[in-house]
Amino acid sequence: MQLSSRQEEILAIAKTQGRVLVEDLANLFQVTPQTIRKDLNDLCDGKALNRIHGGAVFPSGNENVKYEARRLMAAAQKQAIGKAAGNIIPDNSSLFINIGTTTEAVGEALVDHRELMVITNNINVANRLRVYPSIEVIIAGGVVRGSDGGIVGEAAVDFIRQFKVDYAVIGVSAIDADGALLDFDFREVKVAQAIIANARHVILVSDASKFERTAPVRMGHVSQVHTFITDICPSEEIRRICAENDVRLVETG
Repeated sequence: MQLSSRQEEILAIAKTQGRVLVEDLANLFQVTPQTIRKDLNDLCDGKALNRIHGGAVFPSGNENVKYEARRLMAAAQKQAIGKAAGNIIPDNSSLFINIGTTTEAVGEALVDHRELMVITNNINVANRLRVYPSIEVIIAGGVVRGSDGGIVGEAAVDFIRQFKVDYAVIGVSAIDADGALLDFDFREVKVAQAIIANARHVILVSDASKFERTAPVRMGHVSQVHTFITDICPSEEIRRICAENDVRLVETG
């Protein structure tokens, strides 16, 4: 499912206001209520919104948005972020790629690279890259989350610790105002922490919506990464943290 420009705007309004109403949206976009209802039905079918009487609400910040909805949100921004990360990673290198729709966009940007070793706990990344003879794909063992194909748990942590790689590409569910990197699943966080600890250059990839969200589990801090790629950084505090800790901030937007 590809979102229309109007559906993207509806989703952005819902994220900001928490909910949207059919009549208000029909007036705003100068279309019929039936057209808005179809837009909302499409967004709810994609799990981006939850339907209520007369409108829809954005999913609670205390629970992760469903995988298909996350994949659709900010798709163009994620593609640009993925391309920027791909430009940093050279041929003939080894790297980790962890769980997330933005990290999957980085995987897409690597398909023309040569002689890569990609170690991942993301089934979607492994399945995308496995068909390229010049890319060796190594996948972690552990518990597979049915929701998004992420591999988590102590077995995955132990597996990651066997390697020391050139690059790590990590994503997060939220970035706090103080620079804390946050996620929802403590098992996923443990794998991400092992990835950070065993890479020479850590690349954080995140679109700007992650500054507006929150999550309960601390993965680490922006100061621990070497490069932070986002479409736009709206936080002056995050800019200051990057500058003081020699973190290269790359904005694609």
